[in-house]
Amino acid sequence: MKLSTKGRYGLRAMVDLAINSSIDHVALFSIAERQNISVNYLEQVFSILRKADLVKSVKGAQGGYTLSDNPSNIKVGTILRALEGNLSVVDENPEDGDLSVDSILLCLKVNIWDKINDCINCIVDSLTLEDLVNEYKKISNENSLMFYI
Repeated sequence: MKLSTKGRYGLRAMVDLAINSSIDHVALFSIAERQNISVNYLEQVFSILRKADLVKSVKGAQGGYTLSDNPSNIKVGTILRALEGNLSVVDENPEDGDLSVDSILLCLKVNIWDKINDCINCIVDSLTLEDLVNEYKKISNENSLMFYI
């Protein structure tokens, strides 16, 4: 499975929104600027996220976007599925037909594809936006330089 730019950029934008929307609405152009993503592309992504009820939009001069729920309640899997659809690496089911071919397909499905899919779903459904924000804060604090005088 390879995530499209829609999924990758959308997840980055949602983390950015979670970091920056604690006080006020966040304008799309500010997310685009910080993440180096086209505003037009983010508009398309946020349209999908809004329809999936993951973000709320406010129109007007002081408008922008905010999360529709607490970051601790928004799973990474929910975001990726809204943007990408099914996250399966292979969506193959053995059909009625030649038993030797179907048996091999079933063997691969049960022993490889289903297990990979389960692992992917387990990971993305165990992480929340809050988890990613906390990890971001740890990383950004580790990378900041402290000068003592």
